[in-house]
Amino acid sequence: MAAESTPAIHAETVRGALEAFAARAEGLTSAEAARRLAEYGPNRLPEARARGPVVRFLAQFNNVLIYVLLGAASVTAGLQHWVDTGVILAVVLANAVIGFIQEGKAEAAMGAIRSLLAPKAAVLRDGSRVSVSGADLVPGDIVLLEAGDKVPADLRLIEARGLAAQEAILTGESVPVDKDPRPVGADVPLGDRRSMLWSGTLVTQGTAKGLVVATGQGTEIGRIGGLLAGVESLTTPLVAQMDHFARWLSFLILLIAALILVWGYFVGHYDFGELFMVVIGVAVAAIPEGLPAVMTITLAIGVQAMARRNAIVRRLPAIEAIGSVSVICTDKTGTLTRNEMVVVAAETAEGAFTVTGEGYEPKGEISPAGDLSRLARAAALCNDAALHMRDGQWIVEGDPMEGALLAFAAKAGGVAPSARVDAVPFDSRHRFMAVLGSDGVTHVKGAPERVLRMCRDVDYGLWHDRAEAMARQGLRVLAFAERAEAGDRIDTATLDGGLTFIGLLGLIDPPRPEAIAAVAECRAAGIRVKMITGDHAGTAAAIAAQIGLAKPGRVLTGADLDKLDDAELALEALDVDVFARTSPEHKLRLVTALQSRGLSVAMTGDGVNDAPALKRADAGIAMGLKGSEAAKEAADLVLADDNFASIAAAVREGRTVYDNLKKVISWTLPTNAGEAAVVVLALLLGLALPVTAVQILWINLITAITLGLALAFEPTEAGTMARPPRPRDAPLLTGGLVWQVILIAGLFVAATFGVFSYAIQKGYSLALAQTMAMNTLVVLEIFNLFFIRNMHGTSLTWAAVRGTPVVWAVVIVATLAQVAVTYLPPLQAVLGTEAVPFRDGILIVAMGVVFFALIEFEKQVRLGLSARPVARQEESA
Repeated sequence: MAAESTPAIHAETVRGALEAFAARAEGLTSAEAARRLAEYGPNRLPEARARGPVVRFLAQFNNVLIYVLLGAASVTAGLQHWVDTGVILAVVLANAVIGFIQEGKAEAAMGAIRSLLAPKAAVLRDGSRVSVSGADLVPGDIVLLEAGDKVPADLRLIEARGLAAQEAILTGESVPVDKDPRPVGADVPLGDRRSMLWSGTLVTQGTAKGLVVATGQGTEIGRIGGLLAGVESLTTPLVAQMDHFARWLSFLILLIAALILVWGYFVGHYDFGELFMVVIGVAVAAIPEGLPAVMTITLAIGVQAMARRNAIVRRLPAIEAIGSVSVICTDKTGTLTRNEMVVVAAETAEGAFTVTGEGYEPKGEISPAGDLSRLARAAALCNDAALHMRDGQWIVEGDPMEGALLAFAAKAGGVAPSARVDAVPFDSRHRFMAVLGSDGVTHVKGAPERVLRMCRDVDYGLWHDRAEAMARQGLRVLAFAERAEAGDRIDTATLDGGLTFIGLLGLIDPPRPEAIAAVAECRAAGIRVKMITGDHAGTAAAIAAQIGLAKPGRVLTGADLDKLDDAELALEALDVDVFARTSPEHKLRLVTALQSRGLSVAMTGDGVNDAPALKRADAGIAMGLKGSEAAKEAADLVLADDNFASIAAAVREGRTVYDNLKKVISWTLPTNAGEAAVVVLALLLGLALPVTAVQILWINLITAITLGLALAFEPTEAGTMARPPRPRDAPLLTGGLVWQVILIAGLFVAATFGVFSYAIQKGYSLALAQTMAMNTLVVLEIFNLFFIRNMHGTSLTWAAVRGTPVVWAVVIVATLAQVAVTYLPPLQAVLGTEAVPFRDGILIVAMGVVFFALIEFEKQVRLGLSARPVARQEESA
């Protein structure tokens, strides 16, 4: 909500704006913030009104296939085939329930993603900088912003340095707008209110401190309805492809069913009522009506599984993309390393010093003893971070490197407080930060080569060599200098050549142990890992060696990349694994170069300028902790912990989801084809039907609800991360899958007709023979389920037999259902079944064992043949 004075607050002075909201430059107290939150409500827009459960359930019937089935039910009811009508309606209801459940899972998964991606805001509370949820902002809060941040509420600027914001979502202006705290006219249009920042816009450069003047629906974007909450459509190219395939397959099957109906009535002279029911049974059996729903459930489960591994999926096609990546381009700091910087070395004109201590705890030893007070003062004042003790641990609010500098300043004896009078924020273009304190001294911090060039009377070569020596040890090196100022503003024009050099500090961010293991796992999976960092080449090489990258010895810098044309870069990008001193533009060139060689590329990024590379990559991955909102919006996935191990886990989950989707398809198509082929073949040959139409409907009902759905919950197969990545253009419906459909459908027909013929020859009644044939089909589908669970290895292991709780739950349900319809008199009357003798029941199970042995033998032969070329390639390599 907004205060009454909000519409003209841009015309107020800074002091007037603070007075209007009863706010202070040092921020609200926690108690006052809580009171205002209760008064104004949370800072969020009202979500789009969700459909109620009744409407969602009825929407499941809006499907062409369902219309066909309802029409068939009407015809059977007119023919007074009440049992058949009831079973058809049961199939319709079962599909509606499946769709209803999967849509609920999809909405729940996306709701969880939205909550995990809730933006944070840096605010001043009780005089200290803290990070709070964007929903907890209230009018009167003081918010701190920097380049890459998403503005969390409407703000009246209090301070701004080099500030610009992208406001296209409100004004349509594509160029960022420069911002300034000075008041503007009360009647100026929205796009000219330079003293304001608007909720939902992006800070593209500079830093700012702003007063919250409107939250939630009271913001400009809330009032114009520029941002609508809604559930992301849960679909991917793969699901869309399969949905398209299922529609055409359904049309083809209905056409064939119509031809069979015409042929059977006019040529075969079958009774129309019985023939019609048979054709309906064939159509329902052959059409994979539950396939899109089960595939979507598989994706929803994959989304939740990735979220549990700290990889939050923002766009569902990323699930397919991340599972097929062949190259991961990753940042170093915080991703491969701990992101817990600590100062370990210092060098001044007095000599070299070693600093001890862990993390951000302001305790440690400096040896040998010496006066580092000037260096410590510059480190503490050129700083926007804050250290806090929380839950027994020291944590940093702000840049981890600046937090380490504060800890070093405390170890060096502490620093007398000094108010900040003026500042030049760090910018990647000029690569330094300058702060003027109340003591009249400007302190400068930045890259050694930049700061040394700004100093007078300094031996550039000597200190540059010292900085390089520290960098070769894997240290992040910063240089510090100072200068006395004549006024209360920093004269940036005279900084170059007017500074006095103080010294160097070396910081280290140690590798994460789990990242080392994850890099090894990726290499085993045939995935190249390439480090792209802005650090020194020496630092990058040292960390790469510790991480275990494939070729850490050779490092290309951004300057090297600038000398290469696109063709040369495409060759070098394949061979080199470490890139240092790079810019976001270099990242984009590297992604494009790798893709030009046919590779699927995952790219990590955290800055505003990383957005083009993230969008260009097959799988853009943003950092959830240190990443800017711009990077998160451009990415497909967000790492909640900024950990490379989570990328490897996401690749594993992506491969698992793809495998499970393929399992669902590989189980559904052959079983549906087998069911339909049994009836069609009998009909065309003029034989007695091995299964009745109502029994076919029953099989389709019970297996669609249970067996096929179990594959969506399959865990990762052993060896998943030992396989090479699949090609980026690999089709899902391969020749191998077509062969599998033909093979399994043929075995279904042979086994079913075999059991049916055996029963007839023994003198059993037609009803008992059909009951045995129906149970044979279900048993074969159960054994096929266990076979499909292990697509890339043998199914003849204890782990494969043991299965999962979900698999055994659905097998038990299907088995109990079959026992019920076979042996319970009320259900026998409905489905026309008879009790199967125990010995014949054993025979049916034995048929399933033989079926399993045949398809498993064929798989082992196929896997053995496919492994031979790979072995020969490895030998030749």
